[in-house]
Amino acid sequence: MSNPRHIAIIMDGNGRWAKARGLPRTAGHKAGVDALRETIRAAGKMGIPYLTLFAFSSENWSRPRSEVSDLMGLLKLFIRRDLADLHRENVRVRIIGEREGLAKDIRALLTEAESLTEKNTALTLIIAFNYGSRNEITRAVKALLSDVAAGVLTQDEVTAEAITERLDTAGIPDPDMIIRTSGEMRLSNFLLWQAAYSEFMFLPCYWPDFKSTHLAEAIETFHMRERRFGGVNQQEIAL
Repeated sequence: MSNPRHIAIIMDGNGRWAKARGLPRTAGHKAGVDALRETIRAAGKMGIPYLTLFAFSSENWSRPRSEVSDLMGLLKLFIRRDLADLHRENVRVRIIGEREGLAKDIRALLTEAESLTEKNTALTLIIAFNYGSRNEITRAVKALLSDVAAGVLTQDEVTAEAITERLDTAGIPDPDMIIRTSGEMRLSNFLLWQAAYSEFMFLPCYWPDFKSTHLAEAIETFHMRERRFGGVNQQEIAL
């Protein structure tokens, strides 16, 4: 089996990593950025075409204001410090998630990251920011309803493919594998539509401890999985 074409990661456990060390949650988020950088480099070296990272959930706004402010600061710092390096390494950046209501400076940074790297052809790095899958699907359905009302589509043309084309991930293949760190075993409103046939890997380590070796081991586990996509294998047919 070849390497997965698209890997998505729920980067979980920054706060618990910090708490276990008697550190503020901010320290966990900063350490998580280091793990993020290593993972992007590793995916590029492994020849993974698409990597999606769940950076900030639409539900994360309910966290303490100071923590949200720290996370926004880290996002700004990452883009300002790392965007040039990503561009030099031919990485294309794409942002998914709701942008309506975001601060102007944040929206400008997201647009800059996409615009600068849009013609790059190596790894496509998808950052899920202010992202919630139910919100994404709702927006796609609203777009479909608008098209039907305008006569652009008929009701019979409202298909699964038509919904997929209106998601934030339009043009991006569904993830072959979704990794979540910290031992939690749920998707937490992440890529619910796209994960229909994804292989799940739930790792016990907290995100700041995630290394390139964890990614390599997850890919090895993926190779041992048998992906049937709702069908059966030839051996079972023979039986």
